[in-house]
Amino acid sequence: PTPSPSVSPSSARAAIVNYAKAQVGKAYIWGGEGPIGFDCSGLVLKAYQQAGIYLPHYSGSQIARGHRISLDEIQPGDLFAKPGGGHVAIYVGNGQIVEAANPRAGVRLTSIYSSLYPLRINSNILD
Repeated sequence: PTPSPSVSPSSARAAIVNYAKAQVGKAYIWGGEGPIGFDCSGLVLKAYQQAGIYLPHYSGSQIARGHRISLDEIQPGDLFAKPGGGHVAIYVGNGQIVEAANPRAGVRLTSIYSSLYPLRINSNILD
């Protein structure tokens, strides 16, 4: 038998979302993993750590650890990714994402935009 996760999917997703939202307004720093700033994959890495999910610090490698899902399947804590692997953002519900966008915008809460697709990280903690 597969061991059950120590964290429920709903509490894992809440931990990811709450961490991401708490970083809004911080700086974009290339290679950043907090606490003062993040790049896109560093934000995802640290948010997912709050749920006990450990990902590499590179958006392409994070994307490779997941699978595409439909917009109908998206749940808070899932990711949105840029085709080609150049960007990842965390879905926080109500059509919004938290992303470490660029040095000008920093970490921001914004609406989903069409150049991103929904993605779920492969983890029994989120299922």
